[in-house]
Amino acid sequence: MIEFEGVSKSFWTGVRRKVILDRASFRVELGNSLGILAPNGAGKTTIINMMAGLEQPDEGRIVRTSRISFPLGFMGGVISRLTANENARYIAKLYGLDPDYVEAFSRWLCGLEEYFDRPVGLYSAGMRSRFSLSLLLALEFDIYLIDEGMPATNDVEFNRKAGNVLRDRLRGATVIVVSHQPRTLEKFCRSAAVLRHGQLYMFDNLEEAKRLYAYEA
Repeated sequence: MIEFEGVSKSFWTGVRRKVILDRASFRVELGNSLGILAPNGAGKTTIINMMAGLEQPDEGRIVRTSRISFPLGFMGGVISRLTANENARYIAKLYGLDPDYVEAFSRWLCGLEEYFDRPVGLYSAGMRSRFSLSLLLALEFDIYLIDEGMPATNDVEFNRKAGNVLRDRLRGATVIVVSHQPRTLEKFCRSAAVLRHGQLYMFDNLEEAKRLYAYEA
């Protein structure tokens, strides 16, 4: 479970204060995947980062009682001067997992071959994306956080393998996905919310959320 209790978050843009959340309270129970619809610039990534613990609220508190993933595609935990091999083993130790398993799984999934033993800082954007997603899928969580859908690469074979693994993971997990496109949420969620001007409007089903989102657009 993850719960927001009176959470507020805002930023100073240099011209005005932009409110992301204004005393928002909601809960996501295990087994009830949630989709959040919001236009670009509304604060989708900020909310996902707060759920993951990467950003802190200005007010209120966030309660986590489950294993919650870092956002798909997030590279913040990867050290550029280390090889993918070294990073995989380091991440495994942080999560209390077998380093040999995490290294072998990531090496198999991302398919970087000899580059797996070279510093991540030398990778192209596509290689970094493949490595970061392979790390996330090597770890098992109760709640997966997805920002604007599953990150894709130009590598067809990697997308196929990663997609199969992700579908297998999500069969027994809960998903929280934020997007500006309703069709992205349809792949993952039944219940949904709409984020507008710092307010989060919760709905029991996606169709009701889509109607408000279309009306406000």
